[in-house]
Amino acid sequence: MGPPLPMPRTGPPFQLSSWRIPLDDIAVALWLAAALGGLGVAAGLVAVRRGSRPPVRLLIGTAAIVIAILTMLPPVGSTDSLDYMTFGRMVVLGHSPYVLVPGALARAHDAVAASIPSEWATVTTPYGPAATVEQFVAATLGGTSAARIVFWLKLANAAAFGAVGYAADRLLRSDPARRLRAHLLWTVNPLLIWQLIAAAHLDVLAAAAGLLGLIIAGGWPALPAAEHPQVGRLLAGGALVGLAADIKINFILFGVGLAWSLRRSPAACAVAAWAMLAVLLPSYAWFGPPAIRSLEYRGNRSTADNFYQLFSSSPHSSLMQHVGEIAAVLVIGAAIVALTHLPGRAATPPAIYAALALTTAWLFTWQYQLPSYEATVICLLILVPPCWLDWLVVGRLTAATIALMPGDPTPLPSPVMARIAVDDLTLTAPIVLLTALAALITLCLSERFRAAAHPRLDRGRLAEQSRSVSG
Repeated sequence: MGPPLPMPRTGPPFQLSSWRIPLDDIAVALWLAAALGGLGVAAGLVAVRRGSRPPVRLLIGTAAIVIAILTMLPPVGSTDSLDYMTFGRMVVLGHSPYVLVPGALARAHDAVAASIPSEWATVTTPYGPAATVEQFVAATLGGTSAARIVFWLKLANAAAFGAVGYAADRLLRSDPARRLRAHLLWTVNPLLIWQLIAAAHLDVLAAAAGLLGLIIAGGWPALPAAEHPQVGRLLAGGALVGLAADIKINFILFGVGLAWSLRRSPAACAVAAWAMLAVLLPSYAWFGPPAIRSLEYRGNRSTADNFYQLFSSSPHSSLMQHVGEIAAVLVIGAAIVALTHLPGRAATPPAIYAALALTTAWLFTWQYQLPSYEATVICLLILVPPCWLDWLVVGRLTAATIALMPGDPTPLPSPVMARIAVDDLTLTAPIVLLTALAALITLCLSERFRAAAHPRLDRGRLAEQSRSVSG
């Protein structure tokens, strides 16, 4: 992965080897590893559903060792962590990453200039103030070593990743099957570890804060319909959800989910909203209007594997010029379908269920999404009873991960390999993503028709699920 990341004389991080492996070989190895990883997660889920009960401590211990090793190594698979490093370094030097672009820091020949990626050299930070503060702390601790700054960022990611796994383990400890499923989807999921630990994407920080906020504010297990969380829980939970949105603004959907779950109690909803705003407003006010304008940056931007390109032969077509507006309409429609027909409602706290439905609708339809974004859905999915959404999420994550491997902006040297990589990115992955969206809508609607056809059976099944969770 480029650009170069000079290692400090004493670790961490540590460089295992200085060997130069051909990029074509790396790509093939990573593609096969990702495919096997996705199949492994799917096979594990099937095994658990069929009664397999491997030792949970073995899974957790294995994941802890892998995460510790990857945290100590330089980032791979993406240059995003080097962007985070750059933004943090700017703040240390007294600049605002919402005003100064990375290219300006590189031209100033700063100590970390050689490690600043060129892909986003002319773009200010698209992340929230809380992310900028975390990057500033890492840059302060890392000093003038880009590698050391990234290490502190990865260490924070590892802690957040562990917090989500620990929370799920404790909440589901009375149900061995669901506990194992949660660890398969999150803790030992190699594709998720690749995105959040090896590549050091910051989505895991927001996922941890948002999930803990929903658990605290929404209650676990689900509260009776007539009850609402105490004011203290609403304040703490709302603040954590606000922190998640302050890291990445798309996590505001967690807040919308929390508000939806409290819609019958305007006072409780107002308390939670006040706690969220108490985090968001001061931080954005501190960095000023440029931070607010950064929210509008992506606009109609699309990731290279978006499925909308399947309907347009040119990026300059009318469809792609208005893809943001089209996607927004589809998000609303998908959200309505998911909120009303996604399975697991009776056995899931309303705040977590609503947040899952909204984030799933957004992730499956938005034109700008990356495999690390799957953490937004998976951190919630692990607390929902097993359902067909497991397979859609694993399929999407596998396809998108392969499409963006190896993560080096340099094209593959072999023309054949380069062609395969392009086709995977612009054809195979988009087809998988579109199929997942179609399956989401179809299966949600089939849940509605099945419930209408068998209302007594459906109510009995939901009551049984509810009693199981309460027990």
